[in-house]
This record gives sequence, structure tokens and C-alpha cells, in this order.
Amino acid sequence: MQVYVKGSKEALKLYQKAFNGDILCEFPDDNGGYMHSELSAYGQVIAVSEITEEVNHGNTMQFCFHFGEGGEAKVRTAYEALKQDAITCSPIGKCDYSPCQFFLTDKFGVCWCVFK
Repeated sequence: MQVYVKGSKEALKLYQKAFNGDILCEFPDDNGGYMHSELSAYGQVIAVSEITEEVNHGNTMQFCFHFGEGGEAKVRTAYEALKQDAITCSPIGKCDYSPCQFFLTDKFGVCWCVFK
């Protein structure tokens, strides 16, 4: 997964908190962001880079994590971190396909669907 955002250093720290991740690498740019950085999130790599163009919040791309049985705590941790200044489309709760899920666009314009 590759994410291009304004505020890449802040975004990397947010995603690290949301997904209990380990930072794999950080390559700063000359403007206080990241040319490239990577985070390990439950075995998946999320790459975060600074974008210089205008950001269009929300689009047809969505990042999903399906944690399965026993994953409710991971879903709740991610929600608590990502919900700050987000546009929530579906707050944490039950839906047709999961007893615990949420769907939101975070403050960096990235769409997330996380469920167990």
C-alpha cells in the first residue's frame, strides 16, 4: 500500500499508532516530510510519502484490513487513532458482514475500511 499525503511525518506516526506498526525506513525530503517511508502493519507494508500537488479527499481507492476472529481490539485501536479529524462514513459498530467494523476518510484524505 502506498499513501501520498500532505503531512507525511504526522501521517506515519498516526498509522504507526493505529496499526501498532514498526517503522521500517524513513527517507526525509528537503521540506520536512518523507520522500519515502515504510511501516509494517500486521505483516502489511504501508508506504507513506509527501505529495506536493493538491490533495483530493476521498476517492475510489480504499485500504482495508480484515482481522478476523479475535481482531476486535485491533479494529478499536485503529478507529480511536484514525477518527481524529476524519470524515466518518460508518462509525465503529456492527454491519451486514462484520460484528465490528468502521469506514472513514482520515484527516489526510485516505479511505479506510477496518473490520474483524
